[in-house]
Parts: sequence; structure tokens; C-alpha cells
Amino acid sequence: MKSIPFINARFGLTLILSLALTTGITLHSSAQEVITIQRAIEVTLQNNLQVTKSKLSQDLAEENLKQAKLALYPRVNASANQNLAWGRNNIGNTGIYENTQTYSLSPGIGIGLDLFNGLSKINQIKQNKILLEAGKAGVDKVKNDLTLNVVTSYMEILYNKDRLKAAKDQLTVAVKQLQQQQELLNVGNKTLADLAESKSQVATAELNVTTATNALTISYITLAQLMDIPSSTRFEVQAPAGLNFAGTAAVYDAERVYTDALQIFPDVKLAALQTEAAKKGIDIAKGSLYPTLSLNGSYGSFYSYNYNMPAGIQNRAFRDQIENNVSKGLGLSLSIPIFNGLQAKSGIKKAKINLLQTQADEQITKNNLNKIIYQAVADLRAAESTFASAKKAFEAQKEAYSVIEQRYNVGLVNSLDYSTSLTKKNSAEIDMIRAKYDLLFRSKVIDYYLGKQIAF
Repeated sequence: MKSIPFINARFGLTLILSLALTTGITLHSSAQEVITIQRAIEVTLQNNLQVTKSKLSQDLAEENLKQAKLALYPRVNASANQNLAWGRNNIGNTGIYENTQTYSLSPGIGIGLDLFNGLSKINQIKQNKILLEAGKAGVDKVKNDLTLNVVTSYMEILYNKDRLKAAKDQLTVAVKQLQQQQELLNVGNKTLADLAESKSQVATAELNVTTATNALTISYITLAQLMDIPSSTRFEVQAPAGLNFAGTAAVYDAERVYTDALQIFPDVKLAALQTEAAKKGIDIAKGSLYPTLSLNGSYGSFYSYNYNMPAGIQNRAFRDQIENNVSKGLGLSLSIPIFNGLQAKSGIKKAKINLLQTQADEQITKNNLNKIIYQAVADLRAAESTFASAKKAFEAQKEAYSVIEQRYNVGLVNSLDYSTSLTKKNSAEIDMIRAKYDLLFRSKVIDYYLGKQIAF
């Protein structure tokens, strides 16, 4: 019996520490920044590198459009050809060969303008406009996907917080019960078997607290990483207040939700724009079958210097030669494709195949959206009924445990029955918490597909 005071002290200390831990966490949390779900989404969209990359892709599409428009402008090129020659030459066709050395310079400017090229450049501009819109839709898609990830992580934190609170409450009850069993054992009203069963309940409750604490820590880290802030950042989340789930699922009709989502969901818009761009790709490829008509202009001059001029004769001055040797030219160039190794026809065929692929991808996106939304609405209805059942089950187990506890305290129920009742109550409480947040998440998923702001 000498060990009994030690046992009392040990578990009394455990109770005090568990209560202090709960109080300490509450006080510490109150000093931390509270991040709402809207704020979490905003920070994620501001910081996440996936958004940055998608915006850079949009910037690249915008630059490609500018480049396609600039391709319509004339081409202007300046040139300057120099030549130094030496060797034996027949001077003036006299039959007399002499060693000569000459220098020549031919400066000039050339201008070229495509008058017609099968409308390839015009169609390229149209395609790049569509691709720019696709780039914007791509940014929206990335933001949308991140938003859903944030909602998922945020809900996970809320669930794990309630789960941890329930686990701590269960530990407090188990510690108190152990202390009570120890006191009853001291006066001979309980056996060592009863005490061992209580110790087992405390150990199980401590394990549940540890598991819930680890899960909560990981869920905080996951959200911090999504927001691209240091994983060590301490913050709190805002729990929903006054939730009313009554009849939530009845508000939504799957087909109506799908029809509305088709008009606003970025994935569908992106897929449709990619199909439109592929159609223009065919027009661009067909341009290679048509003749190309170009307008060309030139302006240039010529200067020459002979190092072996006969005596009494001088080379004309540079300025005089440049001014007097001016040449101008203007012409049209027509190129008619006859045979190019069937490259043009092959390019058109590839463009048509690409169109078929994008059309298939677009339909797949719509089909997937249809499946997801119908599943989401079905999940919402199932979650609503599950939460209602879980809530009733918890209330029933809570009431049953209360009765068992009272009977156990007066010795009418053995420790095994008491332990079983407590375990069922604890399990029912966790099931209810899980069902509550599953229902909340399912309802927010529908709002997500309808493009509504996610808040509570």
C-alpha cells in the first residue's frame, strides 16, 4: 500500500498538467493572428508560385500576340558590302596583264513587304489572341484549384482542432476516473482490475491526444505551405459560428449546378479556348498552300578604288562616286508552291489531328465536370444524412454513458462495461465531429463549382 500515495500524486499531477496544457494552448492561441478562410485564400493567391508561373505564361502569350502583329510591318534592312581584290588582270582588254589591287564598297537599304501569304499572318494574330485568353483562363484555373486546396486544408484544421479538444476532454474524464478508482481502491471498494482498466483508459486517451495533436500540426503546416509562408508561422483559424445544415442538400439540383458551372468554370473555358486556337491552327497551316506575293524595294550606291591607276589618271572622290552611282529598285516577287515534299499537306493534317485532340479534351473536361458535380451533390446529401445520424448516435451514446457512469460509481456496473461505454461515447463524438466538417466541406465544394465566394 506504500505505492498508493505515489500513484495518487502521479495521476493528480497528470490531471493538473492536462488542464494546464489546455489552458496554456488557449491563452497562447489568443495572441496569435486569426486567419479567416477568405484571408487564407487571398494570401495563397498572392504568394503561391504556381500563380506566378501561370501569370508568366500569360505574359508570354501577350508577347507572342505583339510579335504576330509586328510581323505585318515592312522589313527594312541596311547593308554594306566591302571587297578587296588583287592579282593579274587584263587591263581594258588590251592583252596586257598587270598586277592590280582594288577596293569596293556597296552600301544599300532593302525594304520588303508581304502583300499576300495565304492570310497566315492574319490567322496567326487571331490564334494568338485566343491563346492570350487561354492564358488568362489558365491563371483562373490555377487560382481555382488552389482555392479548393485551401478550403480542404482549412477544413482539416478545423476538424483536427475539434478532434483535439474532444481528445483532451476525454483525457480529463479518464484521469478523473482513474483518480476516483484509486481512492475507492484505497478504501477497499474497488479491485486492482478496476484500477488497471482505468489506467488503460488514460493511456488510450493520452494516445488519442498525441495523435490529434500531430494531425493538427501537420494540417497547419500544409496550409502554411499552400500560402507560401514559413511553416513555423503561428496562426489561428476561424471556426464557423452558428452552423445550420438543415435542408442544405435540397437547395441544389445537380443538373442546374452543372449548367451554371459550364458558363463560369475556368477548366471548361480553358478547354474551349484551346479548341478555338486549334481551329485557327488549321487556317494557318492552309496558308502554306497559297502563293506568296511580296513587294521589294532597294536603294544603294557603289564606290571603287583602284590602287594601280595609270599615270595621270586619278580615282574619283568617294562622295562623287556615291552620289553618281546611286541605284534604285522596286519589284514584286511571286512565289507559287508546287511541291515541297508534301510538307504543307502534312502540316494541315497535323493541325486537324490537333483540333480533334483539343475537342476530345474539351469534351472530357465537360464530362468530368458533370461527373464531379453529380457526385458532389450526392456526397452533400449523403453527408447531411450522415451528420444527422452521427449527431443522434452521439447523443444516445452520451446519455447511455451517463447512466452507466452513475451505476458504475455505486458499484452496479463493472469496469469493463464502463470502459466499453466510455469508448463508444468517445468514438461517437469523433464520428460526429468528422461528419460535421465533412458536411461543411461538401456544401462549400458546391459553392466552389458555382463560383461563389467561400465563407462562413
